[in-house]
Amino acid sequence: MAHLVRAGIGADLPPAVLRAIQDTAAGNPWYALELGRAATRERGPVGVGRTLPVPRGLRTLLLNQARTLPETARRTLLVTSAAARPSLTLLRAAGLHDPAADLAEAERLGVATADADGTIRFRHPLIRAAVYADAPEYSRRQAHALLARSVTEPVEQARHLALAHPHEDETTARTLMSAAESARRHGAPDAAFELAELAVRRTPGDRSADRADRLLAAAEYACDAGQLEEAGQAAETVLAESGSARQRVRARLILLRNAGQALEGAHDLIEEGLRDADGDPEAEAWLHHWAAVRGLLCGELEEAARHARRAARQAARAGDIDTRIGALATLARVRSLAGEPVSADAALEEALTLVGGADAGPESWGLIRMRAILALDSDKVTEARDQVAGLLAEIGEFAGVEEVLATLVSLTRIQVRSGDCREALRTAARCSRAMAETGVQAAPALYAAALAATAGGTADEARHLAEQAVRASEADGDRLFLLRALAVLGQAELLVGDPRGAAAAVEALQRVKELGEAMSAADPPVLHWYSDLAEALVVLGETDAAGAVLREARTRASGDAPGSVLAALERAEGLREAGLGRAKEGAVRLRAAVDRLRQLPLPVELVRTLIALGAVERRARHRNAARAVLGEALETATLMGAAPLAARARDELARLEAGERSGEAGVGGPELTPTEARIAGLVGGGATNREVAAELFISVKTVEGALSRVYRKVGVRSRTALAHAMAVAVIASGAAAVASGDDDQVRLPAQAVMTSQPSRVRIPRARGTGR
Repeated sequence: MAHLVRAGIGADLPPAVLRAIQDTAAGNPWYALELGRAATRERGPVGVGRTLPVPRGLRTLLLNQARTLPETARRTLLVTSAAARPSLTLLRAAGLHDPAADLAEAERLGVATADADGTIRFRHPLIRAAVYADAPEYSRRQAHALLARSVTEPVEQARHLALAHPHEDETTARTLMSAAESARRHGAPDAAFELAELAVRRTPGDRSADRADRLLAAAEYACDAGQLEEAGQAAETVLAESGSARQRVRARLILLRNAGQALEGAHDLIEEGLRDADGDPEAEAWLHHWAAVRGLLCGELEEAARHARRAARQAARAGDIDTRIGALATLARVRSLAGEPVSADAALEEALTLVGGADAGPESWGLIRMRAILALDSDKVTEARDQVAGLLAEIGEFAGVEEVLATLVSLTRIQVRSGDCREALRTAARCSRAMAETGVQAAPALYAAALAATAGGTADEARHLAEQAVRASEADGDRLFLLRALAVLGQAELLVGDPRGAAAAVEALQRVKELGEAMSAADPPVLHWYSDLAEALVVLGETDAAGAVLREARTRASGDAPGSVLAALERAEGLREAGLGRAKEGAVRLRAAVDRLRQLPLPVELVRTLIALGAVERRARHRNAARAVLGEALETATLMGAAPLAARARDELARLEAGERSGEAGVGGPELTPTEARIAGLVGGGATNREVAAELFISVKTVEGALSRVYRKVGVRSRTALAHAMAVAVIASGAAAVASGDDDQVRLPAQAVMTSQPSRVRIPRARGTGR
């Protein structure tokens, strides 16, 4: 609907207006376009004492017959349209004489009807909006005055009171603020924002300090509701008009919160706030905490730790427990990223003690989430899942959109690691819906969707979402989620399993490595991503570069590194050994990784490693061993809904069967890796080394090294002889390869090798190439 309106009217509209159009049009595209055009003409805010404008033409079309009703019936319809939950009981309490008879007339015309229980419903939401918009202003005020005396719910009563008296009045303003605070406590931040905005408009002009405080409260409620534009406007107004340093600090804090993940450019805002806060330890604590958060997101870990410690000290001086808890939580996250889990746990436990334990309500939610992620990084997956699932059930609909979204992203990460791939897709979809409804925190939601797709979706879907997450993180200047998004992009490219995908994976994962080094990050996820980079390099035949990455990762891994980190390194090392032609040594390392993972609740990692082991065993002609591990991988992946890994396992089994058929047909000889096969095919077709490098997105040096291995395996010493061997191979084994769709298994038949090689001659090393 939002896309339809934007395309139809050629302009964008605020999220609150789009939501109102969606609710009022109720699926009718023509209504939506007409309401959108009217909204662009009036450009007034929706929900702060103003309703969505309904064009005169639409009102005439919908109310042509209703305008012929008696005056009492029209009045009943107006009061009904102004009520939040209209019923015959409410209308009678409002003093209407015979609302049932009036509604019988309206029902005859198809305008509105009363259910058996007395609940009143309009035939369409737009008719309700048209009835309200068609009435004169004084009639609407009278309707609200009647309802203010009739309803008993404090929030609704305050709203009707404000709309019945649209003038400055301090008593009304205080009533509205009290109702706003009540609405926020009861999990209705959007209603709280509307009431606070009404309170601002009712505040007398000589009470500027009260007006600024109410504007700041309205901005905070708007942040809770995900209405970022409205929050920013209110904070900017206070910043421009207030003479109070403390109020200006609060306004800047709202602007910082409003920025979400995009804090890279917030340095000046923080510094200006610190100048205003000078001498006020509580305000200084607020700003230092935000500086720590900014440092965390921008990858400045030591700077972030310094600000977090300063914020905790200043908050302790001011007796501000909430800010002290937040600063300690941020410090815990920073220390965790720096690879210091003991320091992270200590800061987190201090924060939990201050908050009153894990059962302390909203104040403990962020800490519980962080504790769960630390548990996840330590391979305590079940503990992490129980904590976050319990947290999500507790917060329900009562938390702000940011809190809910952060919890859903954390749960997605945990579900992927624990092999709940179908659940991860559903949780990520909830993240996407939250993002679509509010427009906030695009990068985390896209990251979660991409991560879930790598586990339970498709490689193409995962790549597309990860690319979006990368762009969103770059736009926000959020290096923390950029690191994660690039890592998922690398994993998605690796799922493809061909040299082109591996080259793209290396590009993404090399950026992860560089970002991690710049941040001095050494936490377990970063080390997992180092292993992915090494695997991608092995696929490209860059075994020397892969070895360098793995040696660096080993130096970064502490002695008490989680088992998943060690298993990932062993998997990459095993694949590198096999890539160097040492299949036996590679299989030994891969089996060690499998044995380690069988002791951990990490089925996705286990399946990845089983597939790697199966591929190595298949290429080494250990067919029974390959069939056993690949069969287990396929069964496990299918059971947990890991569609991409199941597809990889099926492909490997198909190659195994094709190899057996080739053996039965007398087709044997050396087998090439996927990259070697692609290079051999291109060279055999007449491509130069530079052309092959461009086609496969690899370096010329990598092509030269792989071509040397191909010559050695095939037993030839020239490009012409290789072309001849490849041609004979296609004739001899093409039918089997086509039947199986096997493009990762090129065997040169013995007769092809013999006819291509008149005599065994040692291939001379080319000077300076290392070949």
